[in-house]
Amino acid sequence: MFKDLFHKKKYATIPSGQPRTKPDIPEGLMSKCPKCGNIQFSKEIEKNLKVCPSCGYHFRLSAWDRIAITLDEGRLTEFDADLSSEDPLGFPGYAGKVEAQQKSSGLTDAVVTGEGTIGGLPVVAAFMSFDFFAGSMGSVVGEKITRAIEQAYEKKLPLIIFSTSSGARMQESILSLMQMAKTSAALAKFQGDGGLYISVMTDPTTGGVSASFAMLGDFNLAEPGALVGFAGRVVIEQTIRQKLPDNFQTAEFNLQHGQLDKVVHRKELKSMLTKLLDMHSAKGETINGG
Repeated sequence: MFKDLFHKKKYATIPSGQPRTKPDIPEGLMSKCPKCGNIQFSKEIEKNLKVCPSCGYHFRLSAWDRIAITLDEGRLTEFDADLSSEDPLGFPGYAGKVEAQQKSSGLTDAVVTGEGTIGGLPVVAAFMSFDFFAGSMGSVVGEKITRAIEQAYEKKLPLIIFSTSSGARMQESILSLMQMAKTSAALAKFQGDGGLYISVMTDPTTGGVSASFAMLGDFNLAEPGALVGFAGRVVIEQTIRQKLPDNFQTAEFNLQHGQLDKVVHRKELKSMLTKLLDMHSAKGETINGG
């Protein structure tokens, strides 16, 4: 009787030597949010403009993804599509890396520029892409940005630049740093003649880009949670020998300290841009008519 009462039950066992099969889940079907850790269907996140439905984290967008959700019908008349770096300093391995980046990203360099409409209003726009050399600014990026500014100047159109960058591209050394002055000078001429420039900073916007055209807008906007700054946290802490706040260099921190005009959710960004463009257009009509 007691023998039967304490008799151990037999459970199914997996024979030794036989590997366990993993469920066949297609690659890219699910995405994990870097902020809250929730795992969700990638398509659901894409429908939500690549914003996490749980915590509002803004995933990074490629240049063409950004174009698709910003310009009317996603249409862009592209400028200078064939410009690409030619390794001006002969930096070891640079040419091969540029070619690899072009294949993986589908871009010729880290920015796409052109003309389109937002809310029916014509604009010249530039869209940087972090998936090409971490959005670093070399000679081609500086040249394309400058040409876009000049196009806006000649056509008397507003200019919008969406920035995301790790800074200057070290493989082009001083030539990369020169783009800071070059783009800033072109903007000074454009804005000095009454041109409207709206800068939109996305995650991350740092280094030479943040120290030049990204911070020179008539309106400086940023997406929620975007990292916006010049040097990195570790470098600054080691330099000043102080612990920085946890939210240091976030868009919200910069807004609180007067470095930004507004932090705008991705879902509201197009309508915000439309309002600003409409205000500028109405002002221009009044001046011309008066």
